[in-house]
Order: sequence, then C-alpha cells, then structure tokens
Amino acid sequence: MSHLSKHAPRFLLLSLAVATALAGCQRDAAPAADANAGAAAPDAPAYTLDESKLPDVNRFQASDFDANGNACTDFGAYVNGTWLAANPVPGDRTSWGAFEMLDERSQAIQRQLAEQAAAIEGATGVEKIVGDIWATGLDAEAINAQGIAPLEPELAAIAALDAPEKIADYLRTSAAKGQFTVFGFGPEADFMDSSMNIGYAVQAGLGLPDKTYYFDADKKDKLEAYQAHVAKVLELSGVPAAEAATQAADVVAFETRLAKVSKSSEEMSRDVSLYYNPVSPADADALAPNFPWTKFFESQGLAVPEKFSLAIPDFHAEVSAMIADVAPATWQSYLRFHTVDGAAPYLADAFAEENFNFYSATLRGQKEMKERGKRVLDTITRQTGEALGQMYVDVAFSPESKERMETLVANLSEALKVRIENLDWMSDETKAKAMEKWASFTPKIGYPDKWRDWSGLATSRDSYLGNVLAANEFNYKWSLSKVGKPVDKTEWAMPPQMVNAYYNPLQNEIVFPAAILQPPFFDANADDPLNYGGIGAVIGHEMTHGYDDQGSRFDATGKFHNWWTEADAKGFLGRTDKLIAQFNAYEAAPGLHVNGKLTLGENIADLGGLATAYDAMKKATEGSEDPMVEGLTRDQRFFANWATVWRRNFTDEELKVRIATDPHAPANFRAIGAPSNLPAFAAAFQCASGDAMVRGDDAKVVIW
Repeated sequence: MSHLSKHAPRFLLLSLAVATALAGCQRDAAPAADANAGAAAPDAPAYTLDESKLPDVNRFQASDFDANGNACTDFGAYVNGTWLAANPVPGDRTSWGAFEMLDERSQAIQRQLAEQAAAIEGATGVEKIVGDIWATGLDAEAINAQGIAPLEPELAAIAALDAPEKIADYLRTSAAKGQFTVFGFGPEADFMDSSMNIGYAVQAGLGLPDKTYYFDADKKDKLEAYQAHVAKVLELSGVPAAEAATQAADVVAFETRLAKVSKSSEEMSRDVSLYYNPVSPADADALAPNFPWTKFFESQGLAVPEKFSLAIPDFHAEVSAMIADVAPATWQSYLRFHTVDGAAPYLADAFAEENFNFYSATLRGQKEMKERGKRVLDTITRQTGEALGQMYVDVAFSPESKERMETLVANLSEALKVRIENLDWMSDETKAKAMEKWASFTPKIGYPDKWRDWSGLATSRDSYLGNVLAANEFNYKWSLSKVGKPVDKTEWAMPPQMVNAYYNPLQNEIVFPAAILQPPFFDANADDPLNYGGIGAVIGHEMTHGYDDQGSRFDATGKFHNWWTEADAKGFLGRTDKLIAQFNAYEAAPGLHVNGKLTLGENIADLGGLATAYDAMKKATEGSEDPMVEGLTRDQRFFANWATVWRRNFTDEELKVRIATDPHAPANFRAIGAPSNLPAFAAAFQCASGDAMVRGDDAKVVIW
C-alpha cells in the first residue's frame, strides 16, 4: 500500500468507508470544501474542448445481444456476451466495461483541461495548481534526475529512530504532514450527533489489500511476492541486497502481527459500529501508553477534545505495545519501506515501475503500466480533484442534464415512498420512521454549489513529488480544521469528474458526480426506459442504501441508533439472509464464490433500486403507447440497459482481489441478481418457472 495515497487520511475518512459508492471504483478523491463561491474566477480563461479527441460513449444497442443466448438462462450473458467477447481488458487496465469507458472519456476531457492550464502564463488559482502538477508530472527527465533525493531528509529522520520515544514522536511528526503509516486519522460526523465533526483514528499499516492475505493458504503466493517487493523497494532505496532481504522478512512479520489485530474487509463493511468507539483522550492514553493520544492532538495543533473515536481499540493497543517491544531497527525498515513505496509513483522510473510490478501486475493482473499522462491525471484527481473538477464542469456538464436528473430523482423518490408505504412485512411504527428518513434525503447532482478554496496550497514547476507532498499536507491540515466544528453539508466526497455515485448515511445524502451522467447511465436525449434502467436504477440504488443492512442503522438525522421494532428487525434479517445465500451460490471462477455477506449492502441496494426504478418508469410512461424500439418492449429495454451498465471484464487476478475485499459483487452477477427476483423481469422476457432467471417462491428475495 502506498504511504501517500493509501494510508494518508482523506476527507470523510469514515464516510468513504461507511458511505457506499456505486461501482467499487477509486474512492479516495480529494475533498470538496469550505469554498469561495461559484465557477471560475471572472478573469479565468475560457476552456475549450475538442470533441473529436474524445472516445465514444458506450450506449445500449440491441445488436449487442447474443443471438445464441437466452435471456431467461443468463440475462447478463444474453445482453452483454457479444460485447464482452469483443472487448477484452486493455493492457493498462484490470477491468473494462461501462464505468471504465466513461472514465477514459472523462480523462480525455481532463487531459485537454490540464494541458490548457499548464500553458497559461502567470496562472493563478485552480489553473496554477492543475497546471503545475501536470507539468511536473510529465517531466520524466527531471523526475529521473532527482532520483530518491527528494526523500533523503525523511529517510535520515527514520534512520535516527533508536528508541520507543523517538518512534512515537516520528509517528506524530509525520502525521502532522499528512503522512500516516500504522493508523489513519481524520474528521467525520459524530455518529451520535451528525451535525458535528469529531476525530476518528482507524486501523491501517498493512501493505496488502486485506488481513486475509497474511494468513490464507490460497493467498500465500501473494504474500511471498509482497515480501520480494518489499526487499526490492528497500534495495532501490539504497539498502544492500542481502540486508534488504532480511529487512523485508522483518517488515512482513511486523505487518502480520498488525494483521492479527486488524478487522477484515468483510467485518469493516458489514458492521459500521466498528468505526465508532468514543473515548476520552485520557482513556486512550491508558489504552496506548506508548503512544499517548493527548500528545498526538497537541502535536497536530488541535485542542485536546473531550472525546474522539478510537476505532478497533485492540489494534491501537497493539501498536502501542509494538512501539515498546519491536526493535527500533525493524521500525526503521518498516517506515523506510512504506515511505519509499508510498512515494514511488512520483519518483524515478525504477521506483514507479517496481510499484506497478507488484500492486498492479502481480496483485491485479494488469499487463501494461498506464502511460504517464493518465497516471498524472489520477494524481491530480487524488490530491486536488475538485480544483480540476471546477474546470471539468465548465465544459462537460450542461444545465439541461442537471434539470433532467432532478426530475428523475423526484420521480424515483416518489416511487420509493409508495414502495415503503405498501410494504406488507413492516409495522406501521417502523414504517413511520422509514418515511421520516425518506422525507429527509438530500440529492446532490453534478457538482458542488460552492467550490473549495485552495488558497494556501503552494505548487511550483520544481518537483512532482514536492507538489504531491504539498497537496497531501494541505489536505490534511484542511481536514483537521473540521475537528470539533459543525459539519458543512455542502461538501462532496467525490469530484465531478469521477465516474461513480454514493450515499452517505451520516448526512442522508445521495450524490451523483457529473461524469457518471452519460450513456449508458444517462442521456438527456434518450427515452424513459433507457434512462430509468440506467441512471434511474442508480438513483434508486443510492436511495436504497439508506435502508440496507448498515444504512438502516442510521435515522433521518444521520444518528446511529436503532429505529426498528424487534419483530421488524428480525423480519428484515430473514430477508437479507436469503440474499446472502443467493450471492454465496454464485461462482466467479472455478472454486471462487462471491461472498454474499461482504456484498450484502450493495445487493440490497441493487434489488431495491431496480424495483423502484421500474415502478417509476411505469408511472412516467403511464397511458402512452409502447413504441417497441428495435422490436423490444419498454420493459425489455429497461432491463436490458440495467444489464448494459454492468457489462465488465476483469483480469483473473483483479477478480480474486475483488472477491476478497470489494463490497460489490462482480458485475455479471449484478446484472442478473436483482432481475431474477423481480416478476416484472420474468414477464418482460416470458420466462417460465424453473428458468435460472426466475427464482422460486422460497428463494425469491423481496425487501424494499
């Protein structure tokens, strides 16, 4: 894992884990913020966009159907089989489908904007920030000439850590610069009072995707490859080869000890309460005496609070113990590795290539390194995403699209209301609470109403890594300013150019960045069946997250507490257990089954979202004749576009990582999972009882 891009805390540190994004795409984007208002400054240049340089969008078309397939046997293969066979994963990707194609289009737009920003003489504001990172990131000659020199002061500080007190002090000092290794820290709304931010300290410290990689026999090869990677990075940093191999074994043993007290991806995804453990700093000091939290707050320039959340207390107790009983030399090896490894994407080619070789090629099956421009755009989005996003929406999102989306959201909301009102398994008492939550949903569409103020972030044309470190520290200090302050509900956790969507239970908000509002999800010129089967189901998906197994633990105000009667909670659990069983039965590869529990929240949202979108589509087209486009009924086109959204190929290794860590089921199972529970689907394609896409009455899942 990367010291800068994986361990460093981001805005909504908890919401990016608690909130549920649509696609399992990258979610550590730079935050939205307290802002100076509106669009670009009056004297900012007008951005231009050459549409001829943009990739085509991936619209639904009936000609993609597999003529030899059967909608009632495997609907995903029927709609997408021909397309999937013709569109293997590109060499510089680990997956390829509707989301990735829109990401390519978004990046093509971003590239034109970054190039224009970099060419502005005397640029200021967001143009200077974007232009400086772009220009320095593309300057391979300068990056290679600098080698590891930009990190030498940090490595010297690590080499001087010869006592527990110095190790603890270093962890505090590096944290103050936004550089975290063994734990993360950042602001989030208080689970008991979502109007106020408190500090949250969370587990981190592992270089592999999940704790299971350190213990499971079927992942032993990845652990061995990781140890070899650690040794190579240490060697590149100047440690002799034999010594680097010894140190690498120590680092892996160190992380294995951390893994034993860490929670797995499944545990963290399916029990949001693990994030909330409010303690006083004095109690935290007693739990972790070798890393006193009172001193940590002081070192970050924060007033010592009455309380903060020390999530996974056993983890923090173990870190404290390790500060005292792990040899300083091992701490030096661990910190040296993660410091270099985290900076590797921004260093000379040898470092960046080794980072790719393990994290992308070995771990995820990516065949080719992304070309430098794409990597730099990823960095800009990760570190200063809303700065670039402010430019992006100026050329890539129309007022007409926003207006059409607002109508769709209103229609989906009304359809969800009717569904809740008509539930036959929920008591009136619980239903009233569910309706309170429905009434308080806040939709956000396209881009923030006000933009983040980047004043104080100093970038230059001197150093790519220097710009990344400056942005990282700036973001951390900005996030720290929120601790103990009221939540700003205008902020966004994703920039407009990100192809994704999310629900945040602490603010009860559904958010749709501009970049996802394109075909096959949304087309302002398309008819209702396609839009409701695409973005309509996405809207319904995010709304339903408010009532999934974790979102349903927060009330209308975002407070974390139980608003269910005991009988209703039991009934809900019985229904979700059936959905777990459904997805547990799906086999992603020989012997590799989907984890129905890990993916439960997304599967609930897919099922509720698709059913709600179907109801809304029927309401919107009520009383009008079915036009039968390309020989397909409205209902057939609605469900077909749902499957189109979930056309996606994966590399074999990427699929394994996702099965272990991703709360989203692989896309082909999302294409079939929800429709197979809906009588409307069976009717649309004249499927019969006993067909694979028609779940029997005992197995059929009906929740929202």
